[in-house]
Amino acid sequence: MAEFVVYFKKPADWADSVHIHYWDTRPGGSATAWPGASMAALDGGWFVYRFEGIEAASLIFNDGQGWQTSDLRREGDGFYLNGRWYDQRPDLQADSPTGVAASQASSTTTPPQPAVIPPPREPIDPNGPLGDFREETIYFLLTTRFYDGDPGNNFFCRDRIKFNPATGQPDDPHWRGDFKGLIQRLDYIRDLGFTAIWITPPVENRSGLDYHGYHAYDWTRIDPRLESPDATYQDLIDEAHQRGIKIIQDVVVNHSCQYGIRGKVHIDHLPIKYYVPQGSEQGRVNHGPYQGNLGNYAWLNRDDIDNPVAPNWYRERHAMDPEGRIPLVDPKTGETVPKPGYNPGRFFGIDANNLDPEWYMQHGFICGGDWESAAVQLKHIAGDCINLATDRQNVKDYLIGAINRYLDMGVDALRIDTVKHVPRDNLLEYVNAWKAHKPGLFVFGENLVKGYGWGDLGGGDNGPSFIRPWWYTRLGHDPRDPNSGGDSGFPQLDFGLFSTFRDNLSRGSFDGVARVLEMDWIYGNASTLVTFLQNHDVGPDNDFRFRFKGEQWMAAAAYNLLWTVRGIPCLYYGEEIEFMKGAPQDVIGNDDTLDTTGRAYFGDHLTDKRIAATQSHPLYQHIKRLNQIRRSVPALQKGAMSHISEWGSGMSFVRDHNHGESYVVVGLAIGGDQGITVGGIRNGVYRDAVTGREVSVDGGSLSFHVPGNSAGIYVLDGPGKIGADGTYLR
Repeated sequence: MAEFVVYFKKPADWADSVHIHYWDTRPGGSATAWPGASMAALDGGWFVYRFEGIEAASLIFNDGQGWQTSDLRREGDGFYLNGRWYDQRPDLQADSPTGVAASQASSTTTPPQPAVIPPPREPIDPNGPLGDFREETIYFLLTTRFYDGDPGNNFFCRDRIKFNPATGQPDDPHWRGDFKGLIQRLDYIRDLGFTAIWITPPVENRSGLDYHGYHAYDWTRIDPRLESPDATYQDLIDEAHQRGIKIIQDVVVNHSCQYGIRGKVHIDHLPIKYYVPQGSEQGRVNHGPYQGNLGNYAWLNRDDIDNPVAPNWYRERHAMDPEGRIPLVDPKTGETVPKPGYNPGRFFGIDANNLDPEWYMQHGFICGGDWESAAVQLKHIAGDCINLATDRQNVKDYLIGAINRYLDMGVDALRIDTVKHVPRDNLLEYVNAWKAHKPGLFVFGENLVKGYGWGDLGGGDNGPSFIRPWWYTRLGHDPRDPNSGGDSGFPQLDFGLFSTFRDNLSRGSFDGVARVLEMDWIYGNASTLVTFLQNHDVGPDNDFRFRFKGEQWMAAAAYNLLWTVRGIPCLYYGEEIEFMKGAPQDVIGNDDTLDTTGRAYFGDHLTDKRIAATQSHPLYQHIKRLNQIRRSVPALQKGAMSHISEWGSGMSFVRDHNHGESYVVVGLAIGGDQGITVGGIRNGVYRDAVTGREVSVDGGSLSFHVPGNSAGIYVLDGPGKIGADGTYLR
């Protein structure tokens, strides 16, 4: 098909947008109405317009607000700058007026052209359609560890307080980042190119270490340690939407905290303000802000909960005796507290045999081999994660109704925690209820497995299918036949692909990636899986417990893979600068504090003084460009994968969306340069989104060269080069 492309360098005093008005085209004689078609913005002030099925045209460049060129005529590609046409971009190469260099042009390739820079996404209409979530990329953060906008709501958890060795004073509050800080740094995430933010559960929590949000006490309230008078959860949602960013709310269905649920159920325990360690006496506690006793220092009467359904004796003590000195008789044993060394379990533990069966399971705690068996769906995960009776209607009504409220506020998607601990068909009752409440809602789950996760299908798995990720993406009931049921509409985090990274990407290889991708048929829809290199629980090193500690080029190659294969890429906060490289993702030793882990506070890198340096990091720029490329190529978002070939130091594949509507050939190199050939593809003109190289294919085969740790992303009838070259994509 005939085609030509024109480029125009906008003068500084023109408006920001540029139009092209054309007429008298050959063939066809078509024309536009004034001011014409919009031109796409490139870097360096250039704009581009691509004529399809046209060989020549008369034209005028204009800004629609009074500035315009004279009448022009062009036959063939050209660059217009300061009243002259050029065959090649004049600010990159020696001047070559029309006619001088035309005879040197190749019939199969053209030189790189100016890079396309996708415009920022428009604000999101909270009442509009939710769209296809495969078009997004996700930035995952622990809100409390991201950026502190309001020191007034900071809070130290009771456990694992960091003390300054020089002053002896507590440092680094667990609850430090907040919604105000996140709002202040939304533009940072937007500049990095992400269109969705996954935040840890924002509902009110209670435990000795609840900064992460997974110990819910009240699903109907946002934790006040996250909000400020001028920065509520609603404010965060609204501000994100104004920047074209969606909010993903993390939701725990499986369990509550160890104290029960405010207004619904109480779990028996003694008020913590009456606890006295062995060998001590009441009033002598000196633990950072916890002075005198270990009761909540931020509450007037030093109690941890305010549950209206607690027994009368508990509610009476909640409203009095902040010093915990008035004798209290334990109704369970008849002993009186405070009493040094009295059973810590009565303050910090639970009696798993005496829980309210209307709300909780009654099967004790997970231990040993339980983790790979049906027991994970019956027993409590830990002493601060108490399994709810999720099959009971009262539990369903409470949780579904609570989350519906946040969906009504504008939450755009949900991530479900601890999926394998709730039977699939039961969990789908919750998922489908939320989808019915908000049509088009994207909901994905976390089903942690260290391995392929194929269950009864093999692959060395020691667990059954019914607790594995693929099972939750399907509706069938045959553990050896995924096709016994269709797509459940409940995709999962892609732990199968992730689990290979310990043995390939962490060693500078793609070896084994193809084997996982060739098993995509087991999932309901593999293109909706959420892919990742690491998160708050796992990393691809040493039993999956540490932040990625490989060389920087290995990480760059990993992101090249994640941003071009099927699935929705997700980045964990700080990856863009190798934050806490090699640190354990969570505390391991008895004395570890958060500052030594992958959950350390990130805000020091986001201050006004340091944010520019953060944004100049090679991986920040690398991920930013990958987001620009993926956003510009629908096939990279939604296209089916085929032609998969992998040889350790390289791999190639095709992504095809809607039978050629968007079509891309991808080649990846890790470690060293690779020569790549992909056959059996569609004919036509391909343009590399990385280099801008253009190749005409008429024999169904495309060959190209990829530098080490870079990518070739050849898009059929594509826009050409997207974004600016960096350390790796070049």
